[in-house]
Amino acid sequence: MDAVVRHFEALYRASDDPWQVRSAWYERRKRELLLACLGQARYDHALEAGCGSGDMTLRLAGRCRQVTAVDLSKTAVSLCREQAQAHQALGVQALALRLPDEWPAVPPGGFDLMVISEMAYYLDDAALARFLARIGASLRPGAELIACHWRGPFSDRLQPTDTLHAALAALPGMTALLAHHEPRFRLDAWTLGPANG
Repeated sequence: MDAVVRHFEALYRASDDPWQVRSAWYERRKRELLLACLGQARYDHALEAGCGSGDMTLRLAGRCRQVTAVDLSKTAVSLCREQAQAHQALGVQALALRLPDEWPAVPPGGFDLMVISEMAYYLDDAALARFLARIGASLRPGAELIACHWRGPFSDRLQPTDTLHAALAALPGMTALLAHHEPRFRLDAWTLGPANG
């Protein structure tokens, strides 16, 4: 287990909600904004990168036939699975994977929604390049990609949020759907291909 995995394991072993995702107004408001920015009422199969203990996963499960939720912390993934089971979210598959070098199975045709929230700024330049390539190979035409990241400084940040979102926007075939920028965080959504009407 490397230092990054140990760090996140320690956080989730100390608390099932280390960032107060359930209780902090900032986190609750940001989650509602992200969900409100999804362009479709229903999706077939979403990939959630950085699921944590599953609070966003449960909300996505209400809009998606299937959700593949991924986190590098096995403890976080266990908590996500427990939440999904407790809420009878039968379409949720939670996996402990170290993105981008490990990647979940891509459904036939690709995912039609990908949510990246508060995780991609931990990737160094080489890992970010691999992550971007994996995203591009995993989305079906017409899929939505939505990203939301804190903009402030913190000790283990490896990518500035604005640079990261610019890299996502530059993926081949991406068309901007919306942008919501605040001093504390940035939320952007794109579609793979032309935007529908």
